[in-house]
Amino acid sequence: MKFLKIDLLTLLVSLFIFSSCQNTSTIGLEVDPGAKINGELIDTATINSRTIKEDDAPTYSTSSFLTRYPLGSLTDPTFGTTDASLAFSVNLPNDEYSFGTNTVLDSAVLVLNYSTEFYGDSTSNYSLDVHQLSNNLTKESSYLSSKSYSKSLTSVGNYTGKVFPSTPYKVTDIVTGGPDTLHYVSPQIRIRLNNNFITNSILNLSANSLKRNAYFQDAFKGLHVEVNKGNSSGKGGLMFFNFDASSSQTGLVLYYRKKTDASSTSIDTVSVRFPINASASSAVATTLKHNYTGTPVDAQLTADSKIQFTETYLQPLAGVRNKISFPYLAKFKNEIGKVIVNRAELVIDLKSGTDVSPFKPAQRLALYRYDIAGQRQNVPDNDAGSVYGGGDKRANPSSFGGYFNSVTKQYVFVITSYIQDLLDGKTEDYGTFLAPSPSSEFVFSPPYSTGARSVVGAFKKSPGAGDNVMKLNIYLTKIK
Repeated sequence: MKFLKIDLLTLLVSLFIFSSCQNTSTIGLEVDPGAKINGELIDTATINSRTIKEDDAPTYSTSSFLTRYPLGSLTDPTFGTTDASLAFSVNLPNDEYSFGTNTVLDSAVLVLNYSTEFYGDSTSNYSLDVHQLSNNLTKESSYLSSKSYSKSLTSVGNYTGKVFPSTPYKVTDIVTGGPDTLHYVSPQIRIRLNNNFITNSILNLSANSLKRNAYFQDAFKGLHVEVNKGNSSGKGGLMFFNFDASSSQTGLVLYYRKKTDASSTSIDTVSVRFPINASASSAVATTLKHNYTGTPVDAQLTADSKIQFTETYLQPLAGVRNKISFPYLAKFKNEIGKVIVNRAELVIDLKSGTDVSPFKPAQRLALYRYDIAGQRQNVPDNDAGSVYGGGDKRANPSSFGGYFNSVTKQYVFVITSYIQDLLDGKTEDYGTFLAPSPSSEFVFSPPYSTGARSVVGAFKKSPGAGDNVMKLNIYLTKIK
């Protein structure tokens, strides 16, 4: 087909012919009548896809923090079990903190503010154990997601019951010299800690250990929270918590009594919060473990790499992702010559029946590529650069796609520029990948801020009605 100087009538007739002659039993979709696409639809591009393990990456660095941190245990019939535990530093309220005279601890509560996500069964019963870390968390040499942190054998606190990630919590604030106040705060979980432990580990510290935050962290080390699976019940779930430095709630809250001054006999009841947040001098890290034994995921991970399965798996939290490739684009170019790609769509079907509650599908996927050094990069269609410049002038992140359509049960990416560059030889396909991404932000680094997973279709040369597949639609104009 040749496009020379044609008038509007010829163009419309051409479009009508191409859309009516399209073979819908092959890889392409029907042309969207709302999209202005010139040229012909090529529906012979094969896609290879395979489930592979996600990279193990740090969950904390002094300059990079997670948007939200996972904690929980989830049992999924397709993906096996996922366990997430938390380790974090505890900070002084201020330098040279003093507890005063004749201090007596009333209670100590670990307060963790929920973030915006929860994945799993909120009706399950959860048992959370708190332990003291054996080493100063800020001085660890690595914070990889697979790393386990040494901790005390004895639990210093426990919460057992249901969780309420979206329900405001009612608390009583102690007001020195005035009546206590009752009010609602943001959704949080509150874990009572052992009084003797807090008295010996914090209240009885020397003045020098309370003088600077670094000294305090050397003395107290930090805390670790994990699910006690033996005392939990149900499918479980994955909670996410906010450790942003601006949070006014997350922390270790101590309630204690002290003399108003050394010579007085009157007693004040005081509350103080030891902040817990992720910052350059305060570490928060998560440990993630997966057990795929006996699952369909395990069958793919251990199978011959040449096998093309009818479905593939996407799981965040150091789980699994997809490596995809377009092996015949080079041959395609040699056969038909130079072309202009008007639009290219990667269409991914969710496998039917895999979105049964509480295992909802990922609401957003990330599509990214490797560069020659094996580093993750945006594809050009989503490479808008930064406020400092860079990026690709053709990028249009707002139309890039990747969101789950609950009506069509699909994810659609517009990758016109990427396919054009591959056809023109301007870029090499060193690896193209699919992975879950939080719905609120696009993340192509290993995703730790969401728990939702998806089972998606794979390429099939002649799909039948109802098949769930991965499809590539290329609408192009041949150049003379």
